[in-house]
Amino acid sequence: MRALALIPLIACLAGCGMIDAVQNGLAYSRAVEADLLAETGVRPAVGFNWNNGTLTSVMVTFPKLYTAKPLPELSEKVRAAVLKEFKQSPKQLVLGFAVNG
Repeated sequence: MRALALIPLIACLAGCGMIDAVQNGLAYSRAVEADLLAETGVRPAVGFNWNNGTLTSVMVTFPKLYTAKPLPELSEKVRAAVLKEFKQSPKQLVLGFAVNG
């Protein structure tokens, strides 16, 4: 019964392109991770949010503090990777570092 209720929901999502946005977004985020791994030697986690076909935010979180390059240089590398792979500029780009407590 629940499976039958999901069919109209899935059809609506497919019709509005949401499934494509999520699938493409996952591929883009993996590509950003790979680009930054090649640039920095560290694989960050990349998350994203779309709203009506617009990339609203991309969150790039490194698993530790990255001290090999100055922060402005790292942020430019992150911005370049996001623009290259997502093919649009997010309204907000969040750069973070996990710090063990």
